[in-house]
Amino acid sequence: PHLDYAFQKFGPNDARVAKDIGEIDAIAGNLIDHFQSAGYRVIVLSEYGIVEVSGAVHINRHLREAGLISVREENGLELLDPGASAAFAVADHQIAHVYVNDPTKYDLTLQACTNAPGVDLVLDRPAQEARGISHERSGDFVLVSKPDMWFSYYYWLDDARAPDFARTVDIHRKPGYDPVELFLDPALPLGKLSVAVKVAKRKLGFRGLLDVIPLDTNLVKGSHGRSDNPPDQQPILVTDGELPVESDVIDCSAVHDIIISTLFGKH
Repeated sequence: PHLDYAFQKFGPNDARVAKDIGEIDAIAGNLIDHFQSAGYRVIVLSEYGIVEVSGAVHINRHLREAGLISVREENGLELLDPGASAAFAVADHQIAHVYVNDPTKYDLTLQACTNAPGVDLVLDRPAQEARGISHERSGDFVLVSKPDMWFSYYYWLDDARAPDFARTVDIHRKPGYDPVELFLDPALPLGKLSVAVKVAKRKLGFRGLLDVIPLDTNLVKGSHGRSDNPPDQQPILVTDGELPVESDVIDCSAVHDIIISTLFGKH
């Protein structure tokens, strides 16, 4: 996870990522040398390029302020209730899927999404069809953030009422990806020692939350998801075989044919 984690924490242009780049370069180089020496053909493929970001779009908070989000209270904390909500969003880096449960609130949801600062594109079903990304599980709206923004899953309006899992690493209960999990809360009184104490208590059989991550989305400096990034921030494909394309830029769906050609084509 070297580049994924480091680039999200610090951004792709931060000097601190150089060490991680060197480490993964050495690992990849050893693997390539090993398999080429054994007679294998090699394809190096990255999923995405990470770009610098400066803030988050709290899309569920905007939906809540529009009266579309429902929450239930447990021990004074708020839990998102997707089934009872007229609309809600599932956040994933620079993309968010917005699902509309109440058809009478479709236009209100569209307005809330369109007016949310930091949202660049709002794609309804016809727009998704036109871009070849429509799927039965896609949101009624697919949102794309501005190039320097990303989507958080946060839905509470007061951090004191955030759910207990918000400050923990808990990917299965959060309605969306949370890159803030990469950080240790700088407000912890003893830093890593506090974490060690919490872990020790759990190993001794005491129950307690490992609530050690912050709620500051401004800490995140890298994200991905947009398809129109500059060429030097796009994913790459490198192969020691012939590419059945003439352009230096290919569509993501063309990767399939390149892999099949490399596996079964003439060597």
